[in-house]
Amino acid sequence: MRSRHCRRWRRRCIWTWAICEESSWAWPAHQETLTDFDRPVIDLSAAMTALTLAELDVLLGPRLERALGQRIRAEVDRRCLTPYLDRHDHWWLHGSGQPGRALNNWTAVCNGGVLGAALYLEPDPARPADIVARGLRSLDDYLDTFDPNGGSAEGPGYRSYGFGYFTILAHLVEQRTDGKIRLLDGERIRQIAQFPLRTLLSPGQFVNFSDCDLHVSLTPAHLAFLARRLDLQDLMQVAAEQGLSSRERELSWGLRSLVWRPDQPGLDGRFTPARHDWLSGQMWLIARFDPGDATGLVLTVKGGHNDEPHNQNDVGSFIAHLSGESIVADPGRGRYTRSYFGPQRYQHLVCTSRGQYRATLQDHHADDTQDRLVLELKDAYPAEADLASLRRTLTLHRRQSRGAIQLEDVVRFASEPGRLESVLITFGQVEVGPAHVLLRGQRGSLRVVFALQQRSSSAEIRLLLEPVQSGQVV
Repeated sequence: MRSRHCRRWRRRCIWTWAICEESSWAWPAHQETLTDFDRPVIDLSAAMTALTLAELDVLLGPRLERALGQRIRAEVDRRCLTPYLDRHDHWWLHGSGQPGRALNNWTAVCNGGVLGAALYLEPDPARPADIVARGLRSLDDYLDTFDPNGGSAEGPGYRSYGFGYFTILAHLVEQRTDGKIRLLDGERIRQIAQFPLRTLLSPGQFVNFSDCDLHVSLTPAHLAFLARRLDLQDLMQVAAEQGLSSRERELSWGLRSLVWRPDQPGLDGRFTPARHDWLSGQMWLIARFDPGDATGLVLTVKGGHNDEPHNQNDVGSFIAHLSGESIVADPGRGRYTRSYFGPQRYQHLVCTSRGQYRATLQDHHADDTQDRLVLELKDAYPAEADLASLRRTLTLHRRQSRGAIQLEDVVRFASEPGRLESVLITFGQVEVGPAHVLLRGQRGSLRVVFALQQRSSSAEIRLLLEPVQSGQVV
């Protein structure tokens, strides 16, 4: 038994030494040139590695070889702490150095890893104080990327990643300063914490505009900690519903999952979302016909603009979710490659469009009978489209027994007659009839009834999407 334990311990030490011997801690996609030892790259991987080694050292330091502990401190300092303080070309720190690079989840993850490692490893309090002072200014900018309702244009998955490391750091800073710096206080943090609750389509599936995945694995430990810290019972309920998260394979989250547990007494049933959610800054509407029915009809619409983190040209897009699947769907993200994040990004099918850029909010309304969003999309298209106006209206009606979605596209051309097409995206089967189209998913179907009006300088397309009951003849 002792021999087996010693072998495991030796393997862990070798693994740690091997990490310290790596030329770079950055992921290959972020290491654009051969490693320059005088200018190490601080990316997501480098920052997370620094925090992992720091927490390993704090937990096991007395049992590590003295030389290994010294090596950890030397490498974390060389690769992260010193370049963090001495250089000003980290685009994620304040968006500087690379014009057009908007802050995103990198800002929270990279700051969280570097600042966390400094709090653990630096013996002199002056140096981590300088690092934290710089980082807190950057994290203020990160919080400004969220809309007034706590929404993130990156979607629930990237929000979980970035805000997760913000939470780890906030907890460390609060402990280190004996509660004098409290980054998790205030209504803004409460709003951001509830973003996953507002973007839920059905159990385990979330609004997936831009590069967000439809199936998002939230970290139970993160949700449980925020639920207790911010007194959000619904967040604890969602935490209890999560399975094992991929994040818990990381040392930092694996450790916290042991103590930040969703085991609060009295949890029962499943979380029930609101009937209507509205994220005003990014113009996301989420309307549910019956929030208590996980198979019920859900409409999600995106306004916003195309200068957002992980952007796809998807202004005006919508999702029709029924029976736990998106019948009218967002196409999702492309394969992550260098070209996908380079100048060729908008040549990829899932990112391209017919020129969309910005929506203007015309109307947003919700009551007992309907939820409606009206967007002016004229500015989303180039001058050659010859648009005087392109207004899209999407409505979830509640008068029908299972609800219905109505889409109206009305165009006025500026100088001469033109052509209008309304596109629906689906991964299901499509059956085209003389008066309707049937979109058939694996568990549910939508009948699309369409009408067209054409005039000399304008055109109007109306679509009514109605759920089809199992066995119903259409």
